[in-house]
Amino acid sequence: MAVSSAFYSPLLNSSSGERLFSDSSAPSHPKRIPFPSFLRGGTPRFAGLSSARVLRLPPKFSRQLRTKVRRNCSDIGVAHIAVASWSNGSASSEAPRSAVSTATDAVLVSATEDAGLVGGDGFESSLVESLADEGKASVSAANAAASLSSDGSLAVHGGERFGRGITTNAITTPVVNTSAYWFHNSDELIDFKEKRHASFEYGRYGNPTTQVLEEKMSALERAESTLFVSSGMYASVAMLSSLVPAGGHVVTTTDCYRKTRIFIQNELPKLGILVTIIDPADIESLKSALDQNNVSIFFTESPTNPFLRCVDIELVSQLCHDKGALVCIDGTFASPVNQKALTLGADLVLHSATKFLAGHNDVLGGCISGSEELISRIRMFHHVIGGVLNPNAAYMIIRGMKTLHLRVQNQNNTALAMAKFLEERPKIIRVYYPGLPSHPEHHIAQRQMSGFGGVVSFEVAGDLNTTKNFIDSLKIPYIAPSFGGCESIVDQPAIMSYWDLSESERTTKYGIKDNLVRFSFGVEGFEDLKADIVQALEKI
Repeated sequence: MAVSSAFYSPLLNSSSGERLFSDSSAPSHPKRIPFPSFLRGGTPRFAGLSSARVLRLPPKFSRQLRTKVRRNCSDIGVAHIAVASWSNGSASSEAPRSAVSTATDAVLVSATEDAGLVGGDGFESSLVESLADEGKASVSAANAAASLSSDGSLAVHGGERFGRGITTNAITTPVVNTSAYWFHNSDELIDFKEKRHASFEYGRYGNPTTQVLEEKMSALERAESTLFVSSGMYASVAMLSSLVPAGGHVVTTTDCYRKTRIFIQNELPKLGILVTIIDPADIESLKSALDQNNVSIFFTESPTNPFLRCVDIELVSQLCHDKGALVCIDGTFASPVNQKALTLGADLVLHSATKFLAGHNDVLGGCISGSEELISRIRMFHHVIGGVLNPNAAYMIIRGMKTLHLRVQNQNNTALAMAKFLEERPKIIRVYYPGLPSHPEHHIAQRQMSGFGGVVSFEVAGDLNTTKNFIDSLKIPYIAPSFGGCESIVDQPAIMSYWDLSESERTTKYGIKDNLVRFSFGVEGFEDLKADIVQALEKI
């Protein structure tokens, strides 16, 4: 959106704090501060940790501007557009002038002249001083944002403290409940269609609250872009459906969330997509699949569900990229606090936000993070199919993520201590936890994870009924099909997830024995949880 040169001249360079051009050399159409992509017609993206800033006008000038707008414009909404035009970003091309922006220019020039804020040389005024001070403050805020390196700071402030696209003085991000977005006039609609004006247009295409959540997740995962959707399962479906062409080839692993495997094995072949399933640690089988097939993507969890197997993300990424295949890691069991798959070479990382991210067992959601190019392809598919995250759910996930690092660190400590404790119990046959030296991929987990997660799986000495009695004797955890929340949750996979299969089939095909227990530790006290497990073991 164009603005008079009298206003652009004193603006500061976002990185150096210097003027963009001198007073005497100001052109008739001044050099513009680069506009963010959303002001050039793209989907609004407000990077939570970028140098983009909004320069707020002085209160006195804002009041005078609004008065002038009312006198000179039939559309009072121009006042809001004028204020919104004071922004800069990181692209290079100039935003085309629309009918609205032209009108805004005229109002800005007229209002400033009438207000007496522009002196003889155009710059010696309180407006210039205020803009300069505001610019310096914005630069300082951007520098502060760039200095946030800890996951704790990013989980709290990413997407919000530095660059939130919703104008508000509220500390918390507002919930924008709307199904559609309106246009001021037909010219603005045309500008939108021709990518000169930013709008979500319709609720399925985006929401400001959800956008804040996406920026927060991108900051945590060190990703260029993130897409949040209605569930983790839908995230998997959208990712595979948009990135694997008809006749493509998918490689996945034996140990994984069962519904993901069902979709890959049963639905993808209907599209002519071939599927190869390998053991998570079987690198030779992965090499063979890559050599013999035109593999589109290698998709696996790490750690996996429910045996917490770990994939060497750096190695498989090198192997796959050499053959032109993508790598997507479902990092739900790790969370971005414990593992950052993208920094290890993966192209995409996927999460069920229902679990550790939201962390309170009260909301469904899923997300995919990666490069802008790949996420844009998935986003286009998502815009057509749906699976939209409700803005109220987005707000709840934002709220949950602000304590993500605290919860996960606590759960890491509890789970590791409990895994060691369980290994010493005579009534426990085997413990599956990547933090234990006995785990087959412990060496991999040590290298690529900063913590080993809050879920421990183990086998009880006994049959189906013995294991049922153990679980039913526990007093603290809930028997439920999820994990990652504040409340501890326990389940017996043979019943919870595989009851429709015979014992021999679930054991032979998937390794799910009747005595397997998956225990997700919440944030309760360790001693209370240990005492509860001890008394339950005494009952079998």
